[in-house]
Amino acid sequence: MADRFFPNDLPPFVAETTLDEEEEEEEKEATHSQPHSLTSLLSLPYQTLSTNLQQAALHFKQSVVSETWGSSGNRVKDYTLYTGALGTAYLLFKAYQVTKNVDDLNLCSKIVKACDSASKNSSRVTFICGRAGVCALGAVIAKHAGDGRLLDYYLRQFKEIELPHDLPYEVLYGKAGYLWACSFLNKHIGKDTIPTADMRPIVEEVITAGRKLAHKGRCPLMYEWHGKKYWGAAHGLAGIMNVLMGMELKPDEVEDVKGTLRYMIKNRFSSGNYPSSEGSESDRLVHWCHGAPGVTLTLVKAVEAFEDKEFLQAAVDAGEVVWNRGLLKRVGLCHGVSGNTYVFLSLYRLTGNKEYLYRAKGFSCFLLDRAQKLIVKGKMHGGDRPYSLFEGLGGMANTFLDMVDPQVARFPGYEL
Repeated sequence: MADRFFPNDLPPFVAETTLDEEEEEEEKEATHSQPHSLTSLLSLPYQTLSTNLQQAALHFKQSVVSETWGSSGNRVKDYTLYTGALGTAYLLFKAYQVTKNVDDLNLCSKIVKACDSASKNSSRVTFICGRAGVCALGAVIAKHAGDGRLLDYYLRQFKEIELPHDLPYEVLYGKAGYLWACSFLNKHIGKDTIPTADMRPIVEEVITAGRKLAHKGRCPLMYEWHGKKYWGAAHGLAGIMNVLMGMELKPDEVEDVKGTLRYMIKNRFSSGNYPSSEGSESDRLVHWCHGAPGVTLTLVKAVEAFEDKEFLQAAVDAGEVVWNRGLLKRVGLCHGVSGNTYVFLSLYRLTGNKEYLYRAKGFSCFLLDRAQKLIVKGKMHGGDRPYSLFEGLGGMANTFLDMVDPQVARFPGYEL
């Protein structure tokens, strides 16, 4: 089990140094000329540390753009947010939000247009892995660019998406992933951009299917993907419940969502981690896709939706698992340290407890200080697609940018 992650030797807490303005400027200059140890990074004033993370992120962003867009001759083979060009566009949009550099917004728009062409005949309909992500992000970019014509185009394209009859229910490839894209548009474009009346039949289908497979079992809702009853954020219960909590639900549906989460909490491992699928006894995975990290983000959403202390305690417990076993030997969002960092950002946003901000700093500083060295030494995996958003450097850069303002940090394609 331990070979999947590095032992967490981060100090439980490191106090930030307090500098006056002149000393802080000197400290900033010093960070450009000499390396820091992990502990000294953690002791930096937050503004100085976030500046370092931002500068590193913008440097990595250039590498990501070069490798995923420039080297391809501006052609798109993989258009997805997960491993493709849309992930690069998302990173550019995040950079624009932080720096207001219009060049990033313009390049982002250009890449989304290429993804639009590449996804025209795709049958995939989710935000992370399908055409809905292209159209939804395209609409948001167009709004920020003040291009009403382009905004109307992407919204029209989004509304013309047809859901295949055999579509599964999970987040990466299924109905939940499409519904999340609807919520993304409603948040960033405006309420009822996608009316509840349009989403409601899909919500009812998801609930009905979950009840049918559960069939009076101990868990109110249950789903299968490729023959397995998954629990995690990417393919299973955690992800589907996360999306359903963003929908308008009837009282009995709310109770089914709550009951499903309570079932998961009751049947977690004694370690506090969560099985990857129903009946699994393998307590190995501490990823966003499978295990405590993705479940934590869902439980935070449950606290916000239901104001239930039971879910708060469960979220805190799951966060402990991530702190102890979450320094994974991969860098990305889906199953790496970058994704696990969002657990602490989410708990910090929920509770205001600065211990969680420190833990987010700890994971970020671990990446800043050690990730590239460990990858070169072969002790850490840079990702099968090493510049992508969900597997590689793109995700690490996005996490660093989110550290600049933790209150607005959101796990891409999962938190709103």
